[in-house]
Amino acid sequence: MSKVLVTGAAGFIGFHVSKYLLDRGEEVIGIDNLNDYYEVSLKHARLSQLENQKHFQFSKLDIADRQGMEQLFGDIQPEKVVHLAAQVGVRYSLKNPYPYVDSNLVGFMNILEGCRNWGVKHLVFASSSSVYGANTKMPFSVHDNVDHPVSLYAATKKANELMAHSYSHLYNIPSTGLRFFTVYGPWGRPDMAMFLFTKAILEDQSINVFNYGKMRRDFTYIDDIVEGVVRVLDKIPEPNSEWSGERPDPGTSAAPYKIYNIGNNQSVELGHFIEVLENCLGRKAQKNMLPLQPGDVPETYAYVEDLEQDVGFKPSTPIEVGVGRFVAWYQSYYNLRGTDS
Repeated sequence: MSKVLVTGAAGFIGFHVSKYLLDRGEEVIGIDNLNDYYEVSLKHARLSQLENQKHFQFSKLDIADRQGMEQLFGDIQPEKVVHLAAQVGVRYSLKNPYPYVDSNLVGFMNILEGCRNWGVKHLVFASSSSVYGANTKMPFSVHDNVDHPVSLYAATKKANELMAHSYSHLYNIPSTGLRFFTVYGPWGRPDMAMFLFTKAILEDQSINVFNYGKMRRDFTYIDDIVEGVVRVLDKIPEPNSEWSGERPDPGTSAAPYKIYNIGNNQSVELGHFIEVLENCLGRKAQKNMLPLQPGDVPETYAYVEDLEQDVGFKPSTPIEVGVGRFVAWYQSYYNLRGTDS
């Protein structure tokens, strides 16, 4: 049994990763600040699924709290860290930039210092497909430069990759960054399209369809994300002996540092995604067609051969399967609580 610190444990991905680790016998220390970016009751409901398990401990803590994080690392001395806590959302960052600095930059600094001071064996941290920004070469590859973010959220995620690399180089901290592609599934985030669309359709409300439905996303089911995270956690990165400063590869390093995409390796048009959701719900959506929003990119599509080569896995859940599972969870979750869906 190893001791793993999971930040953002009450969040969508953090909850699922924590559950997986507990089910295989790990000791998990989860932290989360339980902020009200979306409904806190959902976060508590996720936590309730974890807190009755023997090897789970939870602390309400903001990763931007320097003193609190120093004390936490000293108290628990984790062997590995899965850092999933962050201020998320592209559109939210347009009007509320400061939480991204506090959580994604200051908070990540506290994570890195904890890893340095307590000799963490492996730091796995969440990046995002949004770092590809203005890139148009498809599929997105970790071996391409990502120097043109189009949102502050994306810029903070790119900054996390750079910060982690510097600590990996300076202090020999094995670090792996994971660029997630449009994660969806049961217990998902209410601010994301899957949740918003389902709620609106069931309540006979219109949905906002950006880029007139021509937006394309690499929708990735939560179970595939978790499998990728845990397999990567088990594979501690080693320096790439062939890395050259004359031909720098952004995806690897002469330090023990690695970047992976975790995506479904296909690009699905938003219009088709909505059709699948309509079929699962047995209802048609009322669509409010809108242009591409500032900070959004028209398409994402993950190149995942590195992930498959190194850990023997690549996501493969079809959206027809994943959307059906989400709809079943959504209807069960809210009906159990007597809400009007």
